[in-house]
Amino acid sequence: MLTNPRSDRVKSVRALSRRSVRSRTGQFLAEGPQAVREAVRCAPEQVRDIYVTAEGADRHPEIVDAALAAHLFVHEASPEVLHEMCDAEHPQGIVAVCRWAEPTLSAALGALPRDAVVCVLTNVRDPGNAGTVIRGADAAGADLVVVSDSSVDVSSPKVVRSTVGSLWHLPIVTGVPVPVILDALRARGVRLLAADGSGSTLLPEADLTGPHAWVMGNEAWGLDAEVRDACDEVVRVPIHGRAESLNLAMAAMLCLYASAESRVQRH
Repeated sequence: MLTNPRSDRVKSVRALSRRSVRSRTGQFLAEGPQAVREAVRCAPEQVRDIYVTAEGADRHPEIVDAALAAHLFVHEASPEVLHEMCDAEHPQGIVAVCRWAEPTLSAALGALPRDAVVCVLTNVRDPGNAGTVIRGADAAGADLVVVSDSSVDVSSPKVVRSTVGSLWHLPIVTGVPVPVILDALRARGVRLLAADGSGSTLLPEADLTGPHAWVMGNEAWGLDAEVRDACDEVVRVPIHGRAESLNLAMAAMLCLYASAESRVQRH
């Protein structure tokens, strides 16, 4: 059992809370039972080490059994060690060190189905919003999420926690400039739908047939004008009450589920 919270191993895991260390090592933390469970189930080849307390192992034996069956390294750690390793204020008894792996943009676009739904995040800075949109894209059956280079680091602990395991359910491409993303999608035949409150097309009236991408903007100021102008259509979610606007995650969910409903009706 690991019992020394000041050991070099513990320090190296804790250091993954820093973006510079994640970039240098290509590793990140998946904290909590749902994130670790999905990492083991969907991408065991990306899991380097799992650390679990005795209580965590008792509460989630299926995760430990699946990890051992996949020949992964599982280490028992004291609650003090796990607390020191984790970014979360209240760790949930289990954490995994994972290797970051993602497809290239060209490879991800090449694998899209004919009626693809894509979500593009441009200048999204809030970790909770980014993670919630990824989780929503997963729930709505989207085929790809692309996160621009000016957005939050998807491998940060807060983003990973807020995806609640969805990080391993669909392709995610990161670190690409917005113009490159839009040009590549258009070249692939994907229509670009800017989700913005200035849109003249209401969401219920939008044409959601064929491959299309929802292009989402910053939490505070929305989409830049040049990004809106580069899209094929600007769509807004109608507001029937007195709310000034919807936040990014809420708007993204509505748009993605409208696409999901359209696809279900066609099939």
